[in-house]
Amino acid sequence: MIFVGLGGVVGALCRYGLGTLVQRLAGGAFPLGTMLVNLLGCLLIGFLAGLQEARQMLSPEWALFVFVGFLGSFTTFSTFGLDAFKLLREEAIAAAGFYVGGQVIVGVLAVFGGFALSRLL
Repeated sequence: MIFVGLGGVVGALCRYGLGTLVQRLAGGAFPLGTMLVNLLGCLLIGFLAGLQEARQMLSPEWALFVFVGFLGSFTTFSTFGLDAFKLLREEAIAAAGFYVGGQVIVGVLAVFGGFALSRLL
């Protein structure tokens, strides 16, 4: 749990720093900072998962630090992307479609619902 926690701290700080910097440079209302962080996280988790699978270069503790802690805190979207990739790789097309569609559509609806609930208070 220490590795996860430490990775989480580093990931959260990197997410905030990079996202804020990009947003400040880009300006405007479009959340480019968040989008860049999420896409970078997806690229990193795919690259590192591929290396880990092929070469087992990380100990179990460091894998927890990187995948669960750092990348999990940097962006949960990267974990979502990896999970969807694994389903597609296993040719579980229907499950992958349900997973992606459910996360995106239901996730946005949940944000809408949470926002609406907040207005009731």
